[in-house]
Amino acid sequence: MSLSALALLGYTTWMILLLLATAAVRLSLVLRGRRAPNSFAADGADVSPFAQRLARAHANCYESFPILGGLLLLGLATWQSKLTDPLAMLMLAARLAQSILHLASGGSFACLLRFAMFTLQIGIAAQWIWLFVTRWMPL
Repeated sequence: MSLSALALLGYTTWMILLLLATAAVRLSLVLRGRRAPNSFAADGADVSPFAQRLARAHANCYESFPILGGLLLLGLATWQSKLTDPLAMLMLAARLAQSILHLASGGSFACLLRFAMFTLQIGIAAQWIWLFVTRWMPL
């Protein structure tokens, strides 16, 4: 398995784990009789600050997936994963770090660190775009 495929699998698995964590928080409240199953706000704000950060961490993943996952898929589908492989695991590490920081704290410093991880991911995406463009349309 290429590093790009492994990063894509890791990214997708991480999104599922965040979704399952959200479900676990909500199911716990329902089973303890504290909430009705149909009473949750999508953003988690009506549960707790952690639940809200969890919802946003998951949303951040699917908001970035079309860019990051799309570029990984482009590399795999065109047999050009050698362009994405070198930075694929760094992208995944930055994605995981962004989410973990989001879950850990809503404070200003954590927000700055999250933004740094997001910026790293977008920088990697820009590098991949540059590599694809120069590979297919030499300047």
